[in-house]
Amino acid sequence: MRVDPHILTDARKELEQQGVISTVSRGSMRWYHLTSADQADVTARLAQLEPVHEALREDNFGKRLGQTLEIAVYRALLTQPELQTFGGYLDLDAHNDSRLYTKEEPPSSISGRTHRGRLDFLVSTRAGHFAGIEIKNVREWMYPNRDEVRELLAKCTTLDVVPVLIARRIPYVTFKLLTACGAIVHQTYNQLFPNADSDLAAKAKDKTLLGYHDIRVGNAPDARLTKFAVDNLPQLIDKQRAAFDGFKDLLHGFGTKSISYAEFAARVRRRLAGTNEQGDWD
Repeated sequence: MRVDPHILTDARKELEQQGVISTVSRGSMRWYHLTSADQADVTARLAQLEPVHEALREDNFGKRLGQTLEIAVYRALLTQPELQTFGGYLDLDAHNDSRLYTKEEPPSSISGRTHRGRLDFLVSTRAGHFAGIEIKNVREWMYPNRDEVRELLAKCTTLDVVPVLIARRIPYVTFKLLTACGAIVHQTYNQLFPNADSDLAAKAKDKTLLGYHDIRVGNAPDARLTKFAVDNLPQLIDKQRAAFDGFKDLLHGFGTKSISYAEFAARVRRRLAGTNEQGDWD
């Protein structure tokens, strides 16, 4: 069961106030431990955990980490005949993934509609429907009010293309809300690490260290991602276009932060139900 992060934060604060847990600040990070724990044990444990955690926060690794899932999606898109893909990696065969690959970004302007931010990929179906794909290879769950989700919606509504979100974990509330509005979401259930960082992957997966059990090494798409790109995505883009047109105004308002998450969710619910969109009254 996935627990609301706000509930976890409240519980942690209460435990701190009760003196059950204590914190150790190291740079910008805060580590938590039982107040009753032996200080020598805490110091020894941090000596094990910090090097792994700091390696995951290193800037070059973070950029290559982001590319790893993008490349897997790109490879999957290239195996299907139904979509035209805009944007791509130019030198995948030139070197290994210990260095960043060169990417040609998709256009940020379509028929006079321009957004200053770029999507990861643009695709178009045989029916002429466009979709914008954003890919997030991160540990965080993609809740609807995350900046990454809002930025995707702002880009896609500005360009008038169906939004597609691909991420490690997407909670049901995001799926329910966005798909009702014409967007498409896909969970990978794995975080992909570059092949060059297999040793770091093993340490991050180690259940006695960080315990990130769902890490997978390499940028090849698995069967599930390939099925999504090849079998599902072309049909979903055409199918979701009508719903996207019907909710594009709300998606744009939410994406550009002109309406709050609470207002966005409530107005989507009312519009779906065919009731007064401005409030829950007759």
